[in-house]
Amino acid sequence: MQSTFSMLKGAPLLPIIQPKSVNEGLHLAEAIANSGLCNIEVVKRSDAAFDALKAIRQQFPELVVGMGTLLNRNHVFEALDADAQFLITPTSSNELLDSLIASGAPFLPGVASPSDILMAYQKGIREMKFFPAHLSGGTPFLKAISSVFSDVTFCPTGGINGDNANDYLALANVNAVGGTWMVPAKAIAQKDWTAVTRACKQSLSLFDEVAA
Repeated sequence: MQSTFSMLKGAPLLPIIQPKSVNEGLHLAEAIANSGLCNIEVVKRSDAAFDALKAIRQQFPELVVGMGTLLNRNHVFEALDADAQFLITPTSSNELLDSLIASGAPFLPGVASPSDILMAYQKGIREMKFFPAHLSGGTPFLKAISSVFSDVTFCPTGGINGDNANDYLALANVNAVGGTWMVPAKAIAQKDWTAVTRACKQSLSLFDEVAA
């Protein structure tokens, strides 16, 4: 299995965007790229998602761009057709995990409990998305399961923000964090792309503090 975490560039931060149009997706990608962040998850929550991802991949080849909110086999292979570089699901099932493995692409399956983790673990998966992180136990949960699943690493999303991102990144079993706080909804609604770049830069400075 290919490693998603080894693909990510720069800071282990994953802005999650929900573009309502291809144009909005391109503006967001440009704003994120201008901040120095290198990774993006485009979630499949609008009709424009696949086309937006394809356009971002074409116009910003320096970015690492994946597709999230994949729920079935069709979603998985539609995302690959749109040139997604990695795949992310919000939850897991045997069928969905088998589809991800069959795709041959890097992926992070969503897990929220020890039983979810074990199901993925038994299929040889060692990199997972912890979602919804805050509601599923947050950093105390990840600390508690670290001794049981000592070779599993996570990308927590859901309830991650500028106030707690450092707490997650400080954990040995966290390789990256994702969220929408880096791309403020108000700035997007106002088409204030400079504000998006500024918010991303602030998030990048948080990582710099942890790395120091």
